[in-house]
Amino acid sequence: MDRQQLADFLRTRREALQPEDVGLARGPRRRTHGLRREEVAALSGMSTDYYARLEQERGPQPSEQMLAAIARGLRLDLDERDHLFQLAGHNAPARALRTDHISPGLMRVLDRLADTPAQVIGGVGETLIQTPPAVALLGDQTSFTGMRRSTPYRWFTDPTSRRIYPEEDHDIHSRNYAADLRRALAREGSGSQADRIVHALLEESPEFAERWARHEVARRHGEKRMQHPELGILTLHCQLLLDEEQAQTLLVFTARPGTDDHDKLALLSVIGTQQLASSSAHESSAPA
Repeated sequence: MDRQQLADFLRTRREALQPEDVGLARGPRRRTHGLRREEVAALSGMSTDYYARLEQERGPQPSEQMLAAIARGLRLDLDERDHLFQLAGHNAPARALRTDHISPGLMRVLDRLADTPAQVIGGVGETLIQTPPAVALLGDQTSFTGMRRSTPYRWFTDPTSRRIYPEEDHDIHSRNYAADLRRALAREGSGSQADRIVHALLEESPEFAERWARHEVARRHGEKRMQHPELGILTLHCQLLLDEEQAQTLLVFTARPGTDDHDKLALLSVIGTQQLASSSAHESSAPA
């Protein structure tokens, strides 16, 4: 770990970013050149003290998970991310088709959707990042590990994952998730994470095995009905933006203006902001 070079790299990348680059308001009295440390810490999901110690050459060696979060917060491209890992004493992550790193361009789009339910999904349905309204709508989907990171895997193995959709819509979601995995397997090939998930589900879920045998690849997009514990049923449009280079998809949930669903989404934004503030208030320290 090269503490001096790591600190210098973090500082220069932070100073190169402007508030507008990450969806923040500049404010009339702002004098800081680039972003503030506390802003980068918030974008990276860690405490200000933890991030500040890294820039001051006195922090512990960051884990790969923390480095990935910092790379995302600083909107680094893949070359910059690899350099960050190397300065911190880690090998750079392999550049496979399926990667957790989100491109700066996709992050810039997400930055402008802070008041909208939106999230970035990886190649096998793993949720990589969510806006606060998306957490309020769907729950935190970024904390799972192993195969449970995959939404299709949880759908066929964990009944609680289905609570966000009305029961009468479960059949179409089962069809869609099976089709998603079939396309992922065709893209990633034998021995991939998609392959491992498919084989696990064929053993664990008779429902999935039955769906898989149908060999369906078409997916139904458009409207989704969501079941929220406080707001009830919301009928939302699901728009997709695909980053083909990294096999990632940005999902954005919207509602037609003037409808009850549109009003509920506005309330959802407030709920998401309140949840984020509550989480920040209870954060005592970040993991090393």
